Amino acid sequence: MEARYQLLAEELSSFLPTERIISDPSLCLAYGTDASFYRLLPKLVLRLANPDEVVQVLAACRRHHIHCTFRAAGTSLSGQAVSDSVLITLTDDWRSHRIEDDGKQIALQPGVIGADANRYLAPYGRKIGPDPASINSCKIGGIAANNASGMCCGTAQNSYRTLHGLSLVLADGTRLDTRDADSRARFAEQRPDLLAGLSQLSKEVKANPELCERIRHKYRLKNTTGYSLNALTDFDDPFDILAHLMIGSEGTLGFMAEVSYNTVPDHPFKASCLLVYDNIETTCRAVTALSQAPVAAVELMDGRALASIADKPGMPDFIGDLDLEAAALLVEVHGANEADLLALCEQSMNAITPFARCNEIAFTQDKTTCAVLWGIRKGMFPAVGAVRETGTTVIIEDVAFPVEELAPAVRKLTALFDRFGYSEAIIFGHALAGNLHFVFTQGFDTQEELDRYGGFMDAVAQLVAVDYQGSLKAEHGTGRNMAPYVELEWGRDGYALMQRIKALFDPDGLLNPGVILNEDRQAHLKDLKPLPAADDIVDKCIECGFCEAVCPSRDLSLTPRQRIVLFRELQRRAAAGEHTDDTLQQVFDRQGVDTCAATGLCAQRCPVGINTGDLVRELRTARYRKFEPIARWTASHFSTTTKAVAMGLNAASLGRKLLGEHGLSRLNDGLRKASKNKVPQWLPETPAANPHKPAAISLQGDKPRVVYFPSCASRTLGADPGSQDRRSLTEVTLAVLEKAGFEVVLPGDLNNLCCGMPYQSKGMLALANDKAADLEARLWQASEQGRWPVLMDTSPCAKRSLETQRLPLKVFEPVQFVLEHALERLTMTPVEETVMLHITCSSRRMGLADAMLTLARRCAKEVVVPEHIECCGFAGDKGFTTPELNAAALKPLREQVPAGCTRGVSNSRTCELGLSHHSGIRYESILYLVDEASQ
Repeated sequence: MEARYQLLAEELSSFLPTERIISDPSLCLAYGTDASFYRLLPKLVLRLANPDEVVQVLAACRRHHIHCTFRAAGTSLSGQAVSDSVLITLTDDWRSHRIEDDGKQIALQPGVIGADANRYLAPYGRKIGPDPASINSCKIGGIAANNASGMCCGTAQNSYRTLHGLSLVLADGTRLDTRDADSRARFAEQRPDLLAGLSQLSKEVKANPELCERIRHKYRLKNTTGYSLNALTDFDDPFDILAHLMIGSEGTLGFMAEVSYNTVPDHPFKASCLLVYDNIETTCRAVTALSQAPVAAVELMDGRALASIADKPGMPDFIGDLDLEAAALLVEVHGANEADLLALCEQSMNAITPFARCNEIAFTQDKTTCAVLWGIRKGMFPAVGAVRETGTTVIIEDVAFPVEELAPAVRKLTALFDRFGYSEAIIFGHALAGNLHFVFTQGFDTQEELDRYGGFMDAVAQLVAVDYQGSLKAEHGTGRNMAPYVELEWGRDGYALMQRIKALFDPDGLLNPGVILNEDRQAHLKDLKPLPAADDIVDKCIECGFCEAVCPSRDLSLTPRQRIVLFRELQRRAAAGEHTDDTLQQVFDRQGVDTCAATGLCAQRCPVGINTGDLVRELRTARYRKFEPIARWTASHFSTTTKAVAMGLNAASLGRKLLGEHGLSRLNDGLRKASKNKVPQWLPETPAANPHKPAAISLQGDKPRVVYFPSCASRTLGADPGSQDRRSLTEVTLAVLEKAGFEVVLPGDLNNLCCGMPYQSKGMLALANDKAADLEARLWQASEQGRWPVLMDTSPCAKRSLETQRLPLKVFEPVQFVLEHALERLTMTPVEETVMLHITCSSRRMGLADAMLTLARRCAKEVVVPEHIECCGFAGDKGFTTPELNAAALKPLREQVPAGCTRGVSNSRTCELGLSHHSGIRYESILYLVDEASQ
């Protein structure tokens, strides 16, 4: 590390914990990657927890003449969140929100995920205006800094138009809260030069009719190219100008510590339709007509885009019969009530009566059909990603044309694809705003490919910015990608105005240099990210970061994206025969492999469905191969193995009685330290062995039958040691089944059966599949060849069995079984208490999150689902062997337990151990709650 960065790190350590100052080049590589196709390697990555730290860090950087870059979620696409210097990221301390004026306003810290903001507003029937496609992953800091919009947002509901006010920190450390009169007064004393300079710029612009008209024209369209110059024409008050210039400034003017939005209605009634036309000209004329109709969204898809998803499951049959000349519009209408919605749908269809359609799916409110229709649109970007060659990247550009010029612009853009050899390129976009996205694949490994991309971007810039006076960046931000073209779009006077704005806010160029303003006209062709071949499982990854929000190890070690980044670099070195003396392999082994829960939630968020857990299990295969003979013996003698585990549980229980809980914990801690953590962690919530031996239930008469498979965890683990109900899960499950009037069948050789998950998690896939096949055969026999449903009392076992089964068995975990088979046979009286609900990752992956909440609400008066916990991180035995993963994943849990709440429910026995340990209340299977609430 350079001496000046070393000096900076030493100064920072005087007020930042060392674990939040990252200087290891391997970790800087991992943390430094964003969703763009650019790569810079930061010298330091800082994780800051509050505005005071931001002020101190900026002061230190200023003293050492070191520039810095702010990063929220790292999902931006234009290279605005990468740095070769100091990268400033946020801890989870920046997730506060404040709802005001009955939901009409909301104040949000920059670490709040966009979808969470809408969840907070949902009870008020409101939402924030911006609705980017990445809203489930991106954060408010990035949404505001990029002036991100989306499908329904248009230009009327973006951050600029819905801003109420903000709190910020400038490069010199000056703070301002534009919503607070006292803060404004202090700022006026501290920075009169900035306020005077902004007022002067505004006067100059308003005195320049030609520039004023250019600004008005540009912001009639969606536009995020350069700074928000419309602030200089829309406002007179320098504080309002300042606040709105911050929107879309991409971290180059200051840091936004809190943003207040004026929210917009979120109408509960929605309908969608698909309109297909013979050609792009008719399609675009329909768009012009719809722009005058009461529609919420109009998504355009060209013929190539439709062809890219024609063979995907669930697509309408006629899509495959369309030629490349065809184009389609996906239209959505929102209403306050059903009558209002139907009237708006009729008005919208009347508006496009003159334009003949070759096919359509009429307006519908059916959620399944609407999901299929929006699946067409959302599947287009992954469709291109799925066919790209390994080593290339997927580039998604977004431009805006005047709506009235959309058809010829699309024709000319398509001609550029053909001219430069992008046969796979597709076009789709937010048609009402003239905003088109085009997606193509690009390699950067040869000069020929670089020249092709450079020539193509020059031609696109000429077409959009000059020929059609459109926007080169409609909603993705300028970044590094379009910085060389800002002057081309805005002209010399507009560009000079932006340079003066930057000089007023950040005269030393401390903040995010090279972004928005860049004198290097080749900057967009430099520092390009390599995507070398690594493994078929992850080669399609575009490093978008959508996976990170649900990863249980995100605050402990690495996220799926970061794991893939490091793995790619290791594989690149291996392929090149490079031997670098650094910590990369050790970092990856520990933070990439050891601390991965491998539960696969990342696959649900990934646009191309990558399960990084599959890669980790593959890597674990080699690591655990030496233990395979032992594992094979345990699989062959599974009953003996579980008896040995039971003996260990009882020995620990005896130890608790002899030494006391504190004494046993100290002994366990000592053994773990001496063994370098090879001895498993003992938790006070660890029960004694389950003494209950499940037995079949036979009833008189014609009763429904169910095959009950108690998981090895529930067969082995007894009741929570602190629970008043001393029954084990197997006893409670049988009690519920008997109460509901089921005859219960148990599979033969029960104690030797296992779904195979303990072996799968160690990468012993063949052994795991053997156990799964053995279980399936026994269940097939017990269910009379699939005649009777099979109940597994924990969700992870049910999920694995469903994934591996070859025979038509009807396998259920507890929630789905109760809802579909038992609930109608029970009389429910909700218990008068508040209950915490943990939705396991296996339940999420099976699509049962809503079902779990529904059942819990049938059983308890109030149910609380804690936020920011998608997976508990216990991950089979990880809670014992890598307890820090469980602790990190559940860090936000305890503070969310309401006063007076004494228990929580879930549907995974091992997960419940960790949940109990880190929440301070008892967690147990939801079947306990069903039993208590039912008759």
